[in-house]
Amino acid sequence: MLNINKEVNGNNLTVSLEGRLDTTTAPELDGELKAALEGRTELIMDMEKLEYISSAGLRVLLSAQKIMNKQGSMVVRNASDEVKEIFEVTGFLDILTVE
Repeated sequence: MLNINKEVNGNNLTVSLEGRLDTTTAPELDGELKAALEGRTELIMDMEKLEYISSAGLRVLLSAQKIMNKQGSMVVRNASDEVKEIFEVTGFLDILTVE
Protein backbone atom coordinates (compact mmCIF):
# COMPACT_ATOMS: atom_id res chain seq x y z
CA MET A 1 0.00 0.00 0.00
CA LEU A 2 1.21 3.50 -0.83
CA ASN A 3 -0.20 6.85 0.23
CA ILE A 4 0.70 9.73 -2.08
CA ASN A 5 0.24 13.26 -0.78
CA LYS A 6 0.83 16.14 -3.18
CA GLU A 7 1.30 19.75 -2.16
CA VAL A 8 1.62 22.49 -4.76
CA ASN A 9 3.27 25.79 -3.93
CA GLY A 10 3.52 27.96 -7.04
CA ASN A 11 5.82 26.13 -9.44
CA ASN A 12 6.96 23.71 -6.73
CA LEU A 13 5.46 20.30 -6.15
CA THR A 14 6.12 18.30 -3.01
CA VAL A 15 5.16 14.63 -3.12
CA SER A 16 5.17 12.78 0.21
CA LEU A 17 5.21 9.00 0.03
CA GLU A 18 4.07 6.69 2.82
CA GLY A 19 4.25 2.90 2.65
CA ARG A 20 5.76 0.74 -0.08
CA LEU A 21 6.70 1.79 -3.59
CA ASP A 22 6.72 -1.50 -5.53
CA THR A 23 5.36 -3.13 -8.70
CA THR A 24 1.79 -2.79 -7.37
CA THR A 25 1.95 0.90 -6.44
CA ALA A 26 4.54 2.28 -8.91
CA PRO A 27 2.07 2.71 -11.83
CA GLU A 28 -0.21 4.84 -9.62
CA LEU A 29 2.67 7.13 -8.60
CA ASP A 30 3.89 7.31 -12.21
CA GLY A 31 0.46 8.41 -13.40
CA GLU A 32 0.04 10.98 -10.65
CA LEU A 33 3.50 12.44 -11.24
CA LYS A 34 3.10 12.70 -15.01
CA ALA A 35 -0.22 14.49 -14.52
CA ALA A 36 1.17 16.87 -11.89
CA LEU A 37 4.61 17.78 -13.29
CA GLU A 38 3.54 19.99 -16.17
CA GLY A 39 4.78 23.53 -15.60
CA ARG A 40 6.58 22.65 -12.36
CA THR A 41 10.17 23.80 -11.95
CA GLU A 42 10.87 22.02 -8.67
CA LEU A 43 9.88 18.55 -7.52
CA ILE A 44 10.54 17.48 -3.95
CA MET A 45 10.06 13.80 -3.17
CA ASP A 46 9.63 13.44 0.60
CA MET A 47 10.38 9.84 1.54
CA GLU A 48 10.32 10.16 5.32
CA LYS A 49 7.54 7.55 5.63
CA LEU A 50 8.54 5.38 2.67
CA GLU A 51 9.34 1.90 4.00
CA TYR A 52 10.48 0.20 0.79
CA ILE A 53 11.27 0.91 -2.85
CA SER A 54 11.57 -1.73 -5.58
CA SER A 55 13.09 -1.54 -9.05
CA ALA A 56 9.66 -0.54 -10.36
CA GLY A 57 9.67 2.38 -7.92
CA LEU A 58 13.18 3.33 -9.00
CA ARG A 59 12.03 3.44 -12.61
CA VAL A 60 9.28 5.92 -11.66
CA LEU A 61 11.86 8.14 -9.94
CA LEU A 62 14.13 7.92 -12.98
CA SER A 63 11.27 8.89 -15.26
CA ALA A 64 10.39 11.87 -13.04
CA GLN A 65 14.07 12.88 -12.92
CA LYS A 66 14.26 12.88 -16.73
CA ILE A 67 11.20 15.13 -16.97
CA MET A 68 12.54 17.49 -14.29
CA ASN A 69 15.98 17.64 -15.95
CA LYS A 70 14.25 19.44 -18.83
CA GLN A 71 12.17 21.85 -16.78
CA GLY A 72 13.82 22.32 -13.40
CA SER A 73 15.11 20.23 -10.53
CA MET A 74 14.16 17.25 -8.43
CA VAL A 75 15.27 16.55 -4.88
CA VAL A 76 14.76 13.46 -2.72
CA ARG A 77 14.45 14.28 0.98
CA ASN A 78 14.24 12.37 4.26
CA ALA A 79 14.94 8.92 2.76
CA SER A 80 15.50 6.23 5.38
CA ASP A 81 18.82 4.44 5.64
CA GLU A 82 17.24 1.38 4.00
CA VAL A 83 16.02 3.41 1.01
CA LYS A 84 19.35 5.27 0.75
CA GLU A 85 21.13 1.92 0.72
CA ILE A 86 18.98 0.80 -2.23
CA PHE A 87 19.87 4.07 -4.00
CA GLU A 88 23.54 3.42 -3.30
CA VAL A 89 23.55 -0.22 -4.45
CA THR A 90 21.67 0.62 -7.67
CA GLY A 91 23.78 3.67 -8.52
CA PHE A 92 20.83 6.00 -8.06
CA LEU A 93 22.82 8.23 -5.69
CA ASP A 94 24.69 9.33 -8.82
CA ILE A 95 21.47 10.10 -10.70
CA LEU A 96 19.26 11.62 -8.00
CA THR A 97 19.84 14.58 -5.74
CA VAL A 98 19.40 13.08 -2.26
CA GLU A 99 19.37 15.39 0.75
